[in-house]
Amino acid sequence: MSTGVSIVGAGLSKFGRQPDKSGRDLALDAIAAALGDAGLAWSDVQVAFGGSDGSGLADTLVADLGLTGIAFTNVKNGCATGGSALMSAVNAIRSGSAEVALAVGFDKHPRGAFDPRPEDWGLPAAYGEAGLMVTTQFFGIKIARYLREHGISEGTLALIAEKAYRNGALNPNAWRQEPMAADLIAAADMVNDPLTRFMFCSPGEGGAAVVVTNDAVAKGIGRSVKLLGAAMRSRRFGSFEVFSPAIQGAGRPSSVSADAAAAAFAAAGVTPDEIDVAQLQDTESGAELMHLAECGFCKDGEQEAMIAAGETEIGGRLPVNTDGGCIANGEPIGASGLRQVHEIVTQLRGEAGARQVADPRIGFTHVYGAPGISACTVLAV
Repeated sequence: MSTGVSIVGAGLSKFGRQPDKSGRDLALDAIAAALGDAGLAWSDVQVAFGGSDGSGLADTLVADLGLTGIAFTNVKNGCATGGSALMSAVNAIRSGSAEVALAVGFDKHPRGAFDPRPEDWGLPAAYGEAGLMVTTQFFGIKIARYLREHGISEGTLALIAEKAYRNGALNPNAWRQEPMAADLIAAADMVNDPLTRFMFCSPGEGGAAVVVTNDAVAKGIGRSVKLLGAAMRSRRFGSFEVFSPAIQGAGRPSSVSADAAAAAFAAAGVTPDEIDVAQLQDTESGAELMHLAECGFCKDGEQEAMIAAGETEIGGRLPVNTDGGCIANGEPIGASGLRQVHEIVTQLRGEAGARQVADPRIGFTHVYGAPGISACTVLAV
């Protein structure tokens, strides 16, 4: 048995430093907002999926939400945790095992870089001792190679970050709400060449939740957004990923993002040129630039002209990361994928305020997580 799936509720906590709140508190804020948006109670939810990288087990939230006895499964897939939780909720609806499902992601990271343990990723301790678990090095290596191969200037990276801060200034929920000029971004301290400190997102704090239902329930609720397609993929041989910074095989490296995006578009019966607004993983500026091509919105090397022409701005042909993305919102690992979905739902409903795109009908989300996981959705009104 299969059925259509709709998003009937989406909610966020505040993002950014919140010393008075735990990661669990942020999750509860997001769930309350999503249920309120849907006009549902926790007792209406029949199954739930959720995850956090470092703020505890999502299933224990039932102690505060209510002991209703539902199945609540923990998910942990790096930055793709939220997208993976949503895929699980969607599949529960599609299978007919539930009519109302919830996905939640949350985290509260301390200041400073992430400190993953090699052993948790199937790597020897020496990998970390050599400094190869520092993710900024990978991002620098990968984008430097990409810029060189496709003749793109480093100045484009600063323009992407400038857009993120400009959009964040229009988002009352964002962490970074001050615009920043591209020349200041380009001249900031170098982290890993060619990426400066203001081209990166920061480990942050926040929660996001989404309520999905079948068609019958959605019809009764109203204000729903249709999920036309969704897909999740893991890396194939030849990929070039975090914690595996070497290219195996010959020819162009495979791309888990390209695989997931193509599968989501195929499931939706939609092509990239039909998308009106998009969310792309922007752990740093280079990620957004590469994901534009990997997800099918342009060819490799076309990004510089595309960005210079303003095509990815809120008023452009393909608005990207209208809420400021990870760069302006920070990266609470568990929450990022669902924050993206919240933003597209908000845009498609016409409720984005100062950052609203003109009459969007179809939206796209893409999240990427170590060591090579990607989840994408196509949404429509």
